[in-house]
Amino acid sequence: MGPDQRLKWIVCMMVVIQFLAFYMVKDLDWKWVLFWTYAFGSCINHSMTLAIHEISHNTAFGNSKAMWNRYFAMFANLPVGLPYSASFKRYHLDHHRYLGGDGIDVDIPTEFEGWFFCTRFRKFVWIILQPLFYAVRPLCINPKPVSQLELTNVAVQVIFDILLWWMWGAKPVVYMLAGSMLGMGLHPISGHFIAEHYMFLKGHETYSYYGCLNLLTFNVGYHNEHHDFPSIPGRRLPLVKKIAPEYYDDLPQYTSWVRVLYDFIMDDTLSPYSRIKRKLKGDVKQE
Repeated sequence: MGPDQRLKWIVCMMVVIQFLAFYMVKDLDWKWVLFWTYAFGSCINHSMTLAIHEISHNTAFGNSKAMWNRYFAMFANLPVGLPYSASFKRYHLDHHRYLGGDGIDVDIPTEFEGWFFCTRFRKFVWIILQPLFYAVRPLCINPKPVSQLELTNVAVQVIFDILLWWMWGAKPVVYMLAGSMLGMGLHPISGHFIAEHYMFLKGHETYSYYGCLNLLTFNVGYHNEHHDFPSIPGRRLPLVKKIAPEYYDDLPQYTSWVRVLYDFIMDDTLSPYSRIKRKLKGDVKQE
């Protein structure tokens, strides 16, 4: 456990890469803007959301410098375009403490999602619209008072977006925002949203993925390992599996997130209802 000293430098490099991409797309034809948005920008921006996931566990600067992690997450949030890092931290720790908790864990789809998105075509649409549902779901399931950090996050992001538009026009802004939406929708990397906790096999609630896309996603595919030890940075999660193979090798696992998306859509026994939901008892302490 403890901070990953390389994480902050990797994040800074990714931010610089996206800033360079903003500059380079400003003079491209719109068709090429859209092409590079999906081919490149969506990958970087989805990867950045998973860097923010890492930072939410204080793995950039450690628990002793918690606020450094919060403000660094806002910096990492800049090329994503949508202010969410401060809110994500609050809800994500609830997901770890109360996995599947009814009315607490906003990773669980709403009743409407389970009822409506039940056919192959509707599940396909639901995957495309996943960013929208992840944004709206907390307001429906577990609304929280707005914090000062969330207001700061919004202010910083709005100022950045306006400056980007003012300096280089609409194309970089479209590249940024569309890249985030496409990267978290129908995209190979977004298979992790389904792979992590949807019950493809009865009795198995959390699944790990051991494919090559872990290289772009800070090893978020090592998801059983991550839930067992959320304070261990993603870079070290393969070591957890290596030193304790008897706990992980025989568990159901994936090697393709694209196959996960395909199977979820085509398997008529799977839907947004394919999650374990728990009624929580006793005191619930939320972020």
